Amino acid sequence: MLTNEDIKRIKKIEEDPTKRIEELEGKCREAGRAMIELNLKWESTLAENKKLKKRAEEAEGEVTIVKGIGQNSPEMKALQAEVENLKADLARSKEEHQYDNMVHQKELESLKNPAINLRNKGLI
Repeated sequence: MLTNEDIKRIKKIEEDPTKRIEELEGKCREAGRAMIELNLKWESTLAENKKLKKRAEEAEGEVTIVKGIGQNSPEMKALQAEVENLKADLARSKEEHQYDNMVHQKELESLKNPAINLRNKGLI
């Protein structure tokens, strides 16, 4: 059974169908504009995504090249050899420094106790 509101609505539609058609056409135009807008946004997002993907792939390739070439390049090998030479020089310098410290320590001991030093030499 139809309610009073349903009957009123049906009468309203029957009275002015052109007005309802114009209203629906307006809504269709709005929906069409919204779809066009969404499509444009989607296309620009897709294009931006492709650009970013390409940049990421290029960066990954460059990193791979740098890692691969960097460790085996003649320059890197020369630098590694120089580092080894510097480490050896540092070790020698430390040994020399320790020896010099020991010699100076003995000299200080002899200067602190001159009597012991003279006795050791047989002068007292």
